Amino acid sequence: MNKIYNNLIIENLIKTDWINQFNKNQKEEILDGIEANLDISVYAKPEFNESQMFEIRKGLEDNLDVSIYAKTEFSANQMRQIRLGLWNDIDISIYANKKFSHNQMQQIKLGLLNKIDVSIYAKENYNSNQMNQMKLALINGDNIVEYVDKGLNEKQLEQVRLGLKEKIDVSIYAKKEYSVEKMEEIRIKMKK
Repeated sequence: MNKIYNNLIIENLIKTDWINQFNKNQKEEILDGIEANLDISVYAKPEFNESQMFEIRKGLEDNLDVSIYAKTEFSANQMRQIRLGLWNDIDISIYANKKFSHNQMQQIKLGLLNKIDVSIYAKENYNSNQMNQMKLALINGDNIVEYVDKGLNEKQLEQVRLGLKEKIDVSIYAKKEYSVEKMEEIRIKMKK
């Protein structure tokens, strides 16, 4: 009843100057929500841009609890990662935090989907590229956090991860002072 009441109010408001506070794309998101019989009162607010409105509308269409991410503190890309996590029925509480960029959120979400312990890398001080390398290592059963904490960049971390995957003693070349090319050269020689 409340959704019908809210949409009736908004349908009436559309006939007034109220709608003029929205740009063309925001208006389209509002009208799409009305057509889909969604409770658009959740997102028909000028503080949400059209991309944020889209993510909230998509969540409503999928019957997701959009209250978790229908907040202006989240960018549309962050909202998307949270929405996709909800859609995949994973514990989004681990990453539904504005301190994580959408790329960091994506790496945490992918780790959760792969059923790995993301607590190892779900930390805001790790960038998304570092998180990606840690995630890939964990999927393979390896842990490269010690190398991340030693300051290796993501390309160096990739060489460490590949070496661990190939069962090579990476301590020989996992040194911050080595270039990626040097690390790769040593790894390939050790592989033979």
